[in-house]
Amino acid sequence: MKNRMLLEFENIFGNSEDIKVFFAPGRVNLIGEHTDYNGGHVFPCSLTVGTYAAVRERNDRNLNLYSVNFEELGIIKTSLDKLVYDKADDWANYVKGVIWAFEKENYICNTGFDVVFYGNIPNKSGLSSSASLEVLTGFFLKTFFKFNIELKEIALLSQMAENEFVGVNCGIMDQFAIAMGKKDNAIFLNTSNLEYKYAPIKLEDAKIVIINTNKQRALEDSKYNERRKECEEALNKFKEVINIDSLADLTEKKFEANKHILENPLLIKRAKHAVYENQRTIKAVKCLENNDIEQFGELMNQSHISLKDDYEVTGIELDTIVEAAWLEEGVVGARMTGAGFGGCAVSIVKEESINRFIENLGNHYKKTIGYEASFYIVEIGNGPIVL
Repeated sequence: MKNRMLLEFENIFGNSEDIKVFFAPGRVNLIGEHTDYNGGHVFPCSLTVGTYAAVRERNDRNLNLYSVNFEELGIIKTSLDKLVYDKADDWANYVKGVIWAFEKENYICNTGFDVVFYGNIPNKSGLSSSASLEVLTGFFLKTFFKFNIELKEIALLSQMAENEFVGVNCGIMDQFAIAMGKKDNAIFLNTSNLEYKYAPIKLEDAKIVIINTNKQRALEDSKYNERRKECEEALNKFKEVINIDSLADLTEKKFEANKHILENPLLIKRAKHAVYENQRTIKAVKCLENNDIEQFGELMNQSHISLKDDYEVTGIELDTIVEAAWLEEGVVGARMTGAGFGGCAVSIVKEESINRFIENLGNHYKKTIGYEASFYIVEIGNGPIVL
């Protein structure tokens, strides 16, 4: 891939001397959805697919940004003196946002650069192509300008860029999972205090299979921010009566005893998902520690039902895929992953059943929805690296 990136750079910018090539992974969340901004636990892992960048420093303050994935947009030209959100700059706003966030924390870039990006994460699939791009940008800034910054802080500044520059009120999970990824491990992360531990993923005779519904979604335009606002409203109502800092501070029992405080049935549903999903995630990690993969799969299934009925972020495409997956032989568990409203589902499937699973699910989805789904058998990889 390094040679390919050097060739791509040469095709766009000419001479490829003094180029460095970087990689940052995508991520999939195994369980713990829409809990990260509610102070709960998540359980993501980084993937061996992700985003690549071939980068060369300039001797001026100009930024020339090109993506192989969006070649129709050509080279997006801007500068270190124009770090403002511009809708016309499309995907490049994520790059500008990270530079902006770095400068807010006194990590000052001295020169501009030419960059060619290429991602083999499906765009807008829910596997965090945007967070991968953000962490990748932070990582090459650290390398080129020799910033004394930890990967954890790169994750936080990437989140800041998405929240305050791009305008998506995301939690920390995506950026953290990508920056801190470790091969063959998922990250059990408490988003309220960023305490984490690595948990080995031992699936033995099974694999992680990701199904892309190919219904693209734009997170900025989705109901993501609306869900977050509803959870904040529920939290504020609870705080008037009980002493909590986040919805994740509630156990299922405490939630059921106090849910009447919310009055609004819609807020009750939203808060219920946040509380129960957090507890499911804690239980799921214990299942893995006890090598109980079957119960882990059952908790994945319960997660999807909650995301469908209480949080209402699935939609016909994701429900069609997941509910058909549950009926297939060899499926340990399946659920939507990511923000929802399209994007991907994640499943654990016995190896001997994978080919049949893909064929049957693919046929059913195309017959029901009218277009094809895509399937990826994925491996768990490391965080960002210099190639």
